Amino acid sequence: MALAATYKVILGSIAFGIFWVLAVFPAVPFLPIGRTAGSLLGAMLMVVFGVLSPDQAYAAIDLPILGLLFGTMVVSAFLEQADMFKYLGNLLAWKSRGGKDLLFRVCLISAFSSALFTNDTVCVVLTEFVLKIAKQNNLPARPFLLALASSANIGSSATPIGNPQNLVIAVSSGISFGQFLKGLVGAMLVGVLVNAAMLLGYFWKALSVKNKDVEVASVVPDELEVENGVISHRFSPATMSHQTSFNSQDLEATLASASVTGIGDISLRSKQYNTDTDIEPSATELKENGTHVANGTNEHVILVDGMHSKQLMKPSASRRIREAAIEESAAEVEEVPSGRWRRIAWKVSVYLVTLGMLVALLMGLNLSWTAITAALVLVVIDFKDAQQCLEKVSYSLLIFFCGMFITVDGFNRTGIPSALWDLVEPYSRIDTASGLALLSLMVLILSNIASNVPTVLLLGARVATSAAKISPGQVDKAWLILAYVSTVAGNLSLLGSAANLIVCEQARRAQVSGYNLSFFSHLRFGVPSTLVVTVVGLLLVTIS
Repeated sequence: MALAATYKVILGSIAFGIFWVLAVFPAVPFLPIGRTAGSLLGAMLMVVFGVLSPDQAYAAIDLPILGLLFGTMVVSAFLEQADMFKYLGNLLAWKSRGGKDLLFRVCLISAFSSALFTNDTVCVVLTEFVLKIAKQNNLPARPFLLALASSANIGSSATPIGNPQNLVIAVSSGISFGQFLKGLVGAMLVGVLVNAAMLLGYFWKALSVKNKDVEVASVVPDELEVENGVISHRFSPATMSHQTSFNSQDLEATLASASVTGIGDISLRSKQYNTDTDIEPSATELKENGTHVANGTNEHVILVDGMHSKQLMKPSASRRIREAAIEESAAEVEEVPSGRWRRIAWKVSVYLVTLGMLVALLMGLNLSWTAITAALVLVVIDFKDAQQCLEKVSYSLLIFFCGMFITVDGFNRTGIPSALWDLVEPYSRIDTASGLALLSLMVLILSNIASNVPTVLLLGARVATSAAKISPGQVDKAWLILAYVSTVAGNLSLLGSAANLIVCEQARRAQVSGYNLSFFSHLRFGVPSTLVVTVVGLLLVTIS
């Protein structure tokens, strides 16, 4: 393709440059409008500059990809409501044998989950839980954050629904879900294991630190939630000090005392004590903590809607009150068996619909309509206003894709990508080792400069055309190579993948001192890991 008119080349490059800067650095000081607005700005400039007509801009939007993204987001939202990701998180802590075991589990669980539920979704859901696991076991967070992000990226390479660039490739190439999985699952499995081994070697000393005061155990639920009449647990970071912890037995006693006095909304001002022991607080200690001692009884001051209420409770009655609270909770659960069974039936239905969607994809049915159908079936089964679920869809991501499709199509029409590809195409054929190495290196660099999705949009059709000149059978292999390399390239730097940025942002929001992931700490491990995993995976993809 020849270069377009000079003014289109210049203005189109400016529009694409603005899009790229805002996509990679969404908070630049001179224009901190974010990625989504940046993609729309780039699309608008392509039309205003005359690089694209309005009709061409609308035609550039790939509706099948947007439909597939929307459907998988809705399904993932229902799976989260059905506690799928909580169960996955529990696997991380079940009978753990130490830091190295935990790290290996994070690698496996995040990789397999990403292949089915997209890497971005898995990183959003599991980052906070991984931080809690690390803190509870007195382990550094950086190895686990890197394990989550890097394994999620590698694992997502195996399926068309694992990440956005795979969605683009699956729709553009027509490769079925089964062919995609068959061609890349071997490289994915080996890549995850190699990456896990490198993580263990890199952080072996940090993960070998033992603390006798901290046991490797499952996350302890510290708050009870009642949902649909069923008592469940909500997890929060574990407390290291056993002396000041607010345990479940204390909560049961508090709930029991509230039920005795008929008070619904309470908050204790006194310090909590373990009622399993015979040690009782002294009068001075009780007085300091808002509890009065009168006539041999403990008088607990309870704050109720701004009013003070007093409750007399004999120390000898504490165990009886706790037992009464347990019996009361059991009675409440027995009173709502229908609600509990309805929720169980709903969860099973969500899992079955999701399984049906995966089977339909393996059978080669249309990707986007299969995902949309599964999403709407779940909405109907839920049998209530779908607004709450639909609000969890990342519409900003869908809008970002719309703007990106228009911007990349406009940049393609300038002729610059074709001209650059014509220079390297004779030396980057996939039937030679040197050509495959050059192509992979170019994809790795572009994916970390322009991001992996724009790279796939720019190079996909050209790589396929070049492979077709070798033989028709090489076309699908070229698409799979592009899918694997562009996905693994996300591990090279913090800016290489949206999943990396999600993990970093989630860790920052956790506001735990020292629990973060910086650009350079990611780069030190990302460069060697990406190169090794890419080489090993390409060997398996090319011989498959």
